[in-house]
Amino acid sequence: MTTGPDALADAWLEVSRAKLDAAALGPSSDQIGRVEETGDGIALISGLPSVRLDELLVFDKGQFGFAQVLERDRIGCVLLDDADTIEAGDTVRGTGDVVRVPVGRGLLGRVVDPLGRPLDGKGPVAHETREPIERAAPAIIDRDLVTEPVQTGIAVIDALFALGRGQRELIIGDRAIGKTTIGIDTIINQKTSDIICVYIAVGQKSSSVKRAIDAIEAHGAPERCIIVVAAPSESPGLQWIAPFAGFTMAEYFRDRGQHALVVIDDLSKHAATHREIALLTRQSPGREAYPGDVFYVHARLLERASKLSKEKGGGSLTALPVAETDAGNLSAYIPTNLISITDGQIVLDTKLFHEGRKPSVDAGTSVSRVGGKTQAPVLREAAQTLRLDYAQFLELEMFTRFGGMPDTRVRDKLTRGERIRAILCQPRHAPLRLADEVALVLAVQSGLLDPLPLAAVLAFQQGLRDALDRGAAEAVQLIQETGTLDAARKQTLVDTLTQYVQTVVARAGPPAKGSKAGPA
Repeated sequence: MTTGPDALADAWLEVSRAKLDAAALGPSSDQIGRVEETGDGIALISGLPSVRLDELLVFDKGQFGFAQVLERDRIGCVLLDDADTIEAGDTVRGTGDVVRVPVGRGLLGRVVDPLGRPLDGKGPVAHETREPIERAAPAIIDRDLVTEPVQTGIAVIDALFALGRGQRELIIGDRAIGKTTIGIDTIINQKTSDIICVYIAVGQKSSSVKRAIDAIEAHGAPERCIIVVAAPSESPGLQWIAPFAGFTMAEYFRDRGQHALVVIDDLSKHAATHREIALLTRQSPGREAYPGDVFYVHARLLERASKLSKEKGGGSLTALPVAETDAGNLSAYIPTNLISITDGQIVLDTKLFHEGRKPSVDAGTSVSRVGGKTQAPVLREAAQTLRLDYAQFLELEMFTRFGGMPDTRVRDKLTRGERIRAILCQPRHAPLRLADEVALVLAVQSGLLDPLPLAAVLAFQQGLRDALDRGAAEAVQLIQETGTLDAARKQTLVDTLTQYVQTVVARAGPPAKGSKAGPA
């Protein structure tokens, strides 16, 4: 029996022979690409003849990107990581997979980047699986009618432009006039509903994102929200995939029979990022230098919003994309695209905003193409002539500005219209219950607010909730639970409103003679 170094050598040889015997012999190949150029979040790559569109690529230092442009002799790769360490000559390999993001209930209450990496300092994100960011929209046969309401808590929207679960409603207007506020208030109002909310910030300033997160934490239910942030300092690739990643995270809940709401803030910046990527990868520019596929990019994104049929679980995904206009120009390229893709638009007006009418929704150009079909029955009944009455008031007000003394009938319409405009004003981050909105509309449409001084309407709104809870608790409960109201409880609600208005009038005094309309 041999011992010493010879024995060790024999043992090593036996182990080596065993490994060789177990090794599978045969030809193998590995495709490797090389970076030709890099910069501005883009890498141009040669090689990799078998790579597919949108395939995830990995660089030799561990960075990731995805193939955006495939040509005969080069690949346009959009980088998802820091490009500073990527240099010409670096090797690139294909993964055979597409970009995927984590999904699951573990993301609720978290602030993450578009790849699902945590940004809130709360440790790793728990997730159930990873899903592709690009997913096919549900087929027509798998969808159901949009009939269930999404209560925004904003009276002017719920009463005039009702939203439904599965709808796509565009929020559009100039910068800094309250577009984000409408989206955030809608998220806050889901505090007591069964809707999961996803807020996607694309290219927004850190201070703006922080204000949005603080508002949700202070007034909403952050434990039922997912915040996806792609800061302007991040690579264009992360900003580009952010809306798609957020939709994938929301679809996890929709596909399990639950309801989700996605606010994309905003698609104008996303379109600018798409244009930047297209020009850097040398795609042909089209109208306003946007590539020709920008319409398709946003269409295939927003088509994923849907209400599924009962056979598919009955879940829904509602989308509220935000878009920015320049000097109120709704006929620009991107606004035109998004208006034609979505099911309606909430248009905000700069003039109304500076006059103090907030939210500054333009009732003349805003529309919901689903409309009253999704409105709660009790609110639909109360507000059935509200929009027409408001439009008539705006026309009369314009004509009476030229002078002349209107007759009694016209003065009554002006008085009623001033109160309608006043109740549609609302402070931010203070969404109303459905019962409060119904009470406001009933009060103004039945003429109960006509004796109330215009300046006292705000005081009336502030104390309305407590007055209803004291005097018409059963009616409030029925409205909140079923969205309906029987005759007996409706009379109780009207009586409570009448008594409350008399109390406010007594405190405020009679309206000043010849008072004019003004912002509440």
